[in-house]
Amino acid sequence: MRRKIYSRLLEWKERDKGSCALLLDGARRVGKSYIAEEFGKNEYKSFLLIDFAHLPREVHEIFENDINDFDLFFNKLSAFYRTTLYRRNSLIIFDEVQRYPAARQLIKYLVADGRYDYIETGSLISLRMNIENIVIPSEEEHLEMFPMDFEEFLWAMGDETTIPFLRESFESCRPLGQAMHKRVMNDFRQYLLVGGMPQAVEAYIKTKSFEAADRIKRRILTLYREDITKFAKGYEAKVLSIFDELPSQLSKTEKKYKLSDICKGARFRDYEDAFMWLSESMTVNNCYNATEPTAGLSMSMEHSTRKCYMGDTGLLITHSFMDDSFTDNELYRDILLDRLHVNEGMIMENIAAQELRSGGHRLFFYSRSDTSNRANHMEIDFLIRRKRKICPIEVKSGTYRAHSSLDKFKTKFKGKIGQAYILYTKDIMVKDEVIHLPLYMTMFL
Repeated sequence: MRRKIYSRLLEWKERDKGSCALLLDGARRVGKSYIAEEFGKNEYKSFLLIDFAHLPREVHEIFENDINDFDLFFNKLSAFYRTTLYRRNSLIIFDEVQRYPAARQLIKYLVADGRYDYIETGSLISLRMNIENIVIPSEEEHLEMFPMDFEEFLWAMGDETTIPFLRESFESCRPLGQAMHKRVMNDFRQYLLVGGMPQAVEAYIKTKSFEAADRIKRRILTLYREDITKFAKGYEAKVLSIFDELPSQLSKTEKKYKLSDICKGARFRDYEDAFMWLSESMTVNNCYNATEPTAGLSMSMEHSTRKCYMGDTGLLITHSFMDDSFTDNELYRDILLDRLHVNEGMIMENIAAQELRSGGHRLFFYSRSDTSNRANHMEIDFLIRRKRKICPIEVKSGTYRAHSSLDKFKTKFKGKIGQAYILYTKDIMVKDEVIHLPLYMTMFL
């Protein structure tokens, strides 16, 4: 499937010309190995993929015994994989490199040798257990890979014309009109239900069946749980409890993660490693409270106050009904028939977080509680930096009547913030100096 990250790989190849390796980081089943292989097939005379999750004994011995003689090292790899390697025209892929940290450390010397280009793929790259006792090479460019966004989903559906039209409307703040908006929202609802995991998208395209896509997503969620029990040694129970509680936490009006719902008296420092694991695996997108939105957001963020969104909204919908059959998944019917009520905030905020994150934004929100003075009591769903200004974003249902928190925020920080936005399910509108955007335009922010 066509992925935007492919152009980033091309930029790396042309710019660095072998002077550094590319480290492709992302959640499991997001398509890292596939895109690396496609890149190798299309852009090099030959490529060789070494899967460290299933490393043959003979290849393990090559890495253990022959790294001091690169001539012999490459000759043996070439012979084992029956692949001819061409100087400056071959790509070597270290797949699931976190499973063999010594190979990552070797990158420094392979890059210095200069014969070939290298791409590393993996998850949980930065966890302590995966970098202990190795020197992390500086000759790496780190690139994150996310689930397919709405544009990539439309590409897979054979539509390459809608997004350029939407971008023009976004840039001119011109409404699409009822017919066009309704058509795009129908496509967007399909994207919400299927999600952006390539295998689920492929299953849906082949069968046009949400149930077929749901079966794939259930397998992925099962794989995530198995990864937790296998790789979160010592705190796997805490990771699982946070993971299992995600739909419940997001379905609440107050979406800040409350540890007391997991265990009465639980403290953040006791769960810090568990949250870190989920973040490093890119299973979740953490959104932190920024207490001072006019300064650098990361400088004022509260690590202990966060919202945890699922990395893929399609997975969230399946995760919400993981213990029930597909036919009992009420969210599918409600989204498809445009009658979301109870859980619409959960779905809308999650897809907004997903699109903002894949667009390169770190996620922050603003929350201030002041029961004695309601003028100081407010919560803004997202804060992003755009055109050197901090821009507040509220996510609303199509029938919302007021945006009191946004009004109070604009008054409090008047002259210090940029354009305010509301993301909702209706067409483009500008009202009270606030730009209202349909959710499918989140990618343009």
